Amino acid sequence: MEYIKEVFAQYNNQCIRVYQAYNPIIAKEAVALQTFGERFHINRMTWIKPSFLWLMYRSNWGTKKNQECILALDIHRRMFNELLEKAVLTSPDSTSYTRAQWEKAFDETMVYCQWDPDRNINGNAINRAAIQIGLKGTILKDFLDGGISHIEDLTPLVRKWNEQRKNGKLNLKNLPIEKIYPITDKAIRKRLDMK
Repeated sequence: MEYIKEVFAQYNNQCIRVYQAYNPIIAKEAVALQTFGERFHINRMTWIKPSFLWLMYRSNWGTKKNQECILALDIHRRMFNELLEKAVLTSPDSTSYTRAQWEKAFDETMVYCQWDPDRNINGNAINRAAIQIGLKGTILKDFLDGGISHIEDLTPLVRKWNEQRKNGKLNLKNLPIEKIYPITDKAIRKRLDMK
């Protein structure tokens, strides 16, 4: 199946919302500090995901171990756009590179892009891709120091929505409304294999 490769997200003129799942210790600290604290592993890669339902699929609606808390991070669009400018696909799908060029770019980057099938409320794949962006090193530090506008704990809402979903009573209008995020730079679109 050919997936639509666009960034679907909730955003406004200043920020774009991405999601992450953590254990309660990391999540509570992040909400209190409005960034990630000493319990967060700065030396590991972290992945941000604009698709709410993809994260629900990945975390099983916040029921997987160490993914019990669902955080929404509103990040500055200038930071998100900078990440897209630096991102390299995790596999050589792009027509921008030869294999050797991709390997070099992959080894040198600190921002990774991966496309996975997006999901519906029951975890079934739909005909569009969900982007994940992985950050490490100095880019991750920059992201933590100045990229985040606000962190919100969605865990109580996610639990409520999951119960409604399991009982067949979830109103989809209550979930985050995501639309195509504008990415017009042709070089970025080519490098990230966006048709």
